[in-house]
Amino acid sequence: MKTIFVGALLAALIPGISQAKTLAFPSDAPIAQIAIPDSWEPEETETGIQATSDDSAIYLSIDVADEKSTDKVIDDAIAFLQKNGVKVDGSTQKKSDEPINGMDMTNFDWTGTDNDGAVNIGLSLLSPKPGKLLVITYWVSQGTQEAHGPELQAIISSLKPAAE
Repeated sequence: MKTIFVGALLAALIPGISQAKTLAFPSDAPIAQIAIPDSWEPEETETGIQATSDDSAIYLSIDVADEKSTDKVIDDAIAFLQKNGVKVDGSTQKKSDEPINGMDMTNFDWTGTDNDGAVNIGLSLLSPKPGKLLVITYWVSQGTQEAHGPELQAIISSLKPAAE
């Protein structure tokens, strides 16, 4: 009952999340699922899913890797950030661990800059099933993260292993 109430409260407080679709990815053999508001225009990529907040303040991607390709997926995520003008200040790295829907998630967070100014950058790792890893990459303009905090938290909290 408490879960239903919290979900209804979040939907009422965060209008965009109420128009969210649950997306299973990759579509040919789903590993995970997540609810992303339609206004973020989520789309499947070659290796997962990506979305951008409607005001372009937050970019989010989730890539699927197997045990053998994990390093490559992480390297690709960092290269993608660099290609998009994101510069990570390595001295600001913070690491944290938290459970999410029965999965252990390890988070790495930094500050840095992009072409528009100061940003917060995150890279998170979690395993939805044995042998598979999800690599979550995001960056957000500083000063706008607080405004999107509840929405971003609701999106990440909706991430779970795909139903079998």
